[in-house]
Amino acid sequence: MNIITILIDSLNRDALSIYNPETRVRTPNIDRLAARGTVFDNHFVGSLPCMPARREIMAGRKEFLWRPWGPLEVFDPRLAQLMTDAGFRTGLVTDHYHYWEEEANGYIEHFESADYVRGHEMDRWKLADMTASVPAWVERMGRFRDETYTRQYWANVKDFRGEEDYFPAKVFKGAADWLDANAAKGPFWLHVENFDVHEPFDAPEPYASMYTDDPSARSRFTVWPPYQKYDALKEFMSQTSEEELEYIRSQYEAKVTMADRWLGHLLDRLDTLQLWDDTVIIFTTDHGHDLGQRGVFGKQYPHYDSHANIPLVIWHPDHPGGGRHEVRLSQTVDIFATTLDAVGAPIPPANRHSRSLMPLLRDEAEPVRDAVIYGTFGQGVCITDGDWTLFKSPVPDMPLHVYSTFIARPLIVDNPVDGRVGRLPTPPVDQGNFDESVPYPMWKMPVKIDPRSHQDFLFDRRSDPAQTSNRWDDRVDVRQSMLQALRALMQEEGTPDDQWERLGLEKPISARLDQSQGLAQTDAASMPQQGG
Repeated sequence: MNIITILIDSLNRDALSIYNPETRVRTPNIDRLAARGTVFDNHFVGSLPCMPARREIMAGRKEFLWRPWGPLEVFDPRLAQLMTDAGFRTGLVTDHYHYWEEEANGYIEHFESADYVRGHEMDRWKLADMTASVPAWVERMGRFRDETYTRQYWANVKDFRGEEDYFPAKVFKGAADWLDANAAKGPFWLHVENFDVHEPFDAPEPYASMYTDDPSARSRFTVWPPYQKYDALKEFMSQTSEEELEYIRSQYEAKVTMADRWLGHLLDRLDTLQLWDDTVIIFTTDHGHDLGQRGVFGKQYPHYDSHANIPLVIWHPDHPGGGRHEVRLSQTVDIFATTLDAVGAPIPPANRHSRSLMPLLRDEAEPVRDAVIYGTFGQGVCITDGDWTLFKSPVPDMPLHVYSTFIARPLIVDNPVDGRVGRLPTPPVDQGNFDESVPYPMWKMPVKIDPRSHQDFLFDRRSDPAQTSNRWDDRVDVRQSMLQALRALMQEEGTPDDQWERLGLEKPISARLDQSQGLAQTDAASMPQQGG
């Protein structure tokens, strides 16, 4: 059995007819794949945004309560190495440029082959000219974003002439070529990632005009609205118009259709090579992307279903779904164990967070999860049981720490203080065995993040799917039940001590007892020794 995982970045389920029959967006190839496989209706994010989600996929480890975006830890398994050890040839085809940034080391080094498509977003591919004249649409992007970034993107794409120069074409053609060259060499795992439909929402014709009737909009409106920096988002929303917001949505949708068209190129190659009968396909995203709902863009906390409830389609030739919709819960971290289990490769015994979805593909009676927790480091924590969703925001002015076995330059993309600059990390204040599942001491480093919200929320997903009515105050019974479930999952999955206090949650008694027993057993021999 072979396996292909396909990730289209920032893909909203509401843009897909398999979830939203009323959508105007055309995605015939995603529809075609879904008609064969199983469609997961209650699949959720875990750790956000981009690289935290990929740590879950590549290592089966949630991180949002412990650390921000960063490299794989020394104790993390490497999925590519596990697949190689199980006898699979491995390959990666991607334009996700974060993989070769300093802050994302370790994710791709164990693939046997890797094809990098350069130039998306802020990838330092071509040398940008900060003084050259640029088109009006590039100037518009620079009004609310650092021109270093917008001009970098322009330098990368200014010589593109048609859709085959754009990223979905290069990625999916590269994946199809990889199959041509390698599919007959033995069982394989091919991991395909298309950074589209990530912003900037720059799409060529014929896609750019598919969902808008205004040919002059591109020179008047932005295709890269701000969201990471709070003040920039607030300023943009104060002066934008519904006409501009609708145009931005139309260009996002244009990218969805363009990505779908080139996904079809890869699916056609599966037809040609007759791979459907012995190949598992996992199709998903890392998170969605809000497009002006509630006055925000991106995938920031609070994590409403609009970007947290994400697409997942799985085709397994031994368990064809035929378009069946699976309503039981799953989340991003489960891709790790599912990838291994789907092809009979062993799941590491030390796996802590990931659960195989194979029982759901076999349509067995029991759920894999009763509830899921998810979030972004330094923000609040979210939980859903499928019927209700609760967001527990942090208490103001509480300390926050990063826990890691290494000290690296931080990349905290959800904070106006740190942003994307390569600042030196704050020196550690302690070192110890803070995570009982980690066989190494970890550094404890203070970090400053301004939470996006201190308000708590409770939503009834059945009667209020848009999550517009906060029931925190009037459904105290549900609130208490969900908080109890949240505390239990935080204990089960592992949570640093200061996060309990920061979130205004009492640690379960059993967790406090376990910790006190563990500290009593710790001795000097378990700690790193100083030279001298």
